Amino acid sequence: MKIGVIGAGAVGLYYGSLLQRAGHDVRFLLRRDYDAITRSGLTVNSPRGNFHLDQVQGFHNSCDIGTVDLVLVALKAFANQHLVEMVRPLLGNSTALLTIQNGLGNEELLADAFGGDRVLGGVAMIGVTRGEPGVVNHMALGSIRLGEFNGGRSSRSEQLATMFTTAGVICEAVADLRKIRWEKLVWNIPFNGLCALTNQTPGKLLANPATRCLVVEIMDEVISGGNAQGLSEPISREYGEEMLTSTVRHTSDYRPSMMVDRLEGRPLELEAIYRIPLLYAARHGVNMVRVGMLRALLDLGEPVNP
Repeated sequence: MKIGVIGAGAVGLYYGSLLQRAGHDVRFLLRRDYDAITRSGLTVNSPRGNFHLDQVQGFHNSCDIGTVDLVLVALKAFANQHLVEMVRPLLGNSTALLTIQNGLGNEELLADAFGGDRVLGGVAMIGVTRGEPGVVNHMALGSIRLGEFNGGRSSRSEQLATMFTTAGVICEAVADLRKIRWEKLVWNIPFNGLCALTNQTPGKLLANPATRCLVVEIMDEVISGGNAQGLSEPISREYGEEMLTSTVRHTSDYRPSMMVDRLEGRPLELEAIYRIPLLYAARHGVNMVRVGMLRALLDLGEPVNP
């Protein structure tokens, strides 16, 4: 399969490298690591085995990538104002669009521009960061769940799940994309925000009784907000407990993406991870008070636009 990766940060590089290693024709839209990767290839360090790709197809401009069978979108959601123009040159008659970005609203953006029939969404549970240029450090997890924007299981989503599984990624096709989006927010909203504000890792937050209680309270709000959306079945409170257990076991010392973005002076994904979920919850009568407070505090540290 010919695959174009838009958003070749840690997540995009990791999954794209696995797909290339499995024999697919993968083409990366590169920014920061362009020189290093096109010159020396891409190295992935992982507890599942390190590997190096000697030759990687990297491009400065998506117009040079050509049409592909699948566009894999891993762009930070704060850059979504450029997403449509990045994707458009890659589209053929039957090109599928799979966004594994954080938060809500990403599929809607692509569907409005290119039609909902093209669009799938995926949720990646992974701990991965960039090292020196041309190096990706995978620390834990890595599974993907994906589904059609228009809902329901399809042969296409099953085929994509098989493609990722064959490449070494645990992947499942699901019928209810909205549910898995909200399930990831159960983790993303408390840990991304609190870690960015406190400069503490998830494990440190959970080791302190007061902050652990706050994490649980925020999770409960997100579960209530998600369950108000008319999901195929509700998210259980036990799901939050499972997330806590998994965090202690796998990502206790992991620095969430928003924490890294704040430390490195980049904008935060406040629109997709906070504002839109708050809006969707409020439309259904759920006021996520703690989530709103978290969003306000995070917004206070953002650069002021002139």
